[in-house]
Amino acid sequence: MFDHVGIAVSDLGASERFYRTVLSVLGIEPSHAGPDMVGWDDWWIGPTDREHSVAHGLHVGFRAPDRAAVDAFWRAGIDAGHPDAGAPGPRTIYGPDYYGGFLLDPDGNSIEAVHGDRERPVPDGRIDHLRLRVRDPHASRDFYTTIAPHAGLRLAHDAPDRVQFRGEDYSFSLVRDERPLTEHVHLAFAADADATVRAFHAAALAAGYEDHGAPGERAVYHPGYYGAFVLDPDGHNVEVVNHNG
Repeated sequence: MFDHVGIAVSDLGASERFYRTVLSVLGIEPSHAGPDMVGWDDWWIGPTDREHSVAHGLHVGFRAPDRAAVDAFWRAGIDAGHPDAGAPGPRTIYGPDYYGGFLLDPDGNSIEAVHGDRERPVPDGRIDHLRLRVRDPHASRDFYTTIAPHAGLRLAHDAPDRVQFRGEDYSFSLVRDERPLTEHVHLAFAADADATVRAFHAAALAAGYEDHGAPGERAVYHPGYYGAFVLDPDGHNVEVVNHNG
């Protein structure tokens, strides 16, 4: 699974209420809740500041235990006054057993609960998939192919308007369509050794991508947190991290 995905939001209180409302239906409660950050294991939201702008144009799909949970997720959001982005139902374009329901979060990001067959599904309430709209899917493909050996990724689909990468139990797609681009997302992939973090950073810089934080310990997160950061072609902050614990 993703180690974590993070976004800045325009109103932390409003976004916290939204995500508490809909994710609790999927059986997950915050693993951390503070005045400057709220997290649900692999999904984190925080306020804007000089370094973090509001994320827009992101699609996140969270794993639901069954179709009834997808229905309940969508209904909980609608009953709380959040906009509908697609009523629960089959989406066979994505797979014969794919069943999803869609809402918009307070900043207009597309948030989904999804149930369907997957060989190794993530636990309930975790991120099943992401979709980012990018300037050039093949430029993004080249970046993620470069870091793939160090981030546990493999290229699963390669078309002119959509590229998909898969981890062991999740996926993310990089698409180009007529809608505005996705902005200001942080993606973090897990490593099991500090050397892997260093190799990720070195490979990205050798390929000409922009450094956003050299390999090192970030004890502010917890002792032993060892990460490195680079920017992908659309400016998203991409990290590989070893928690050493």
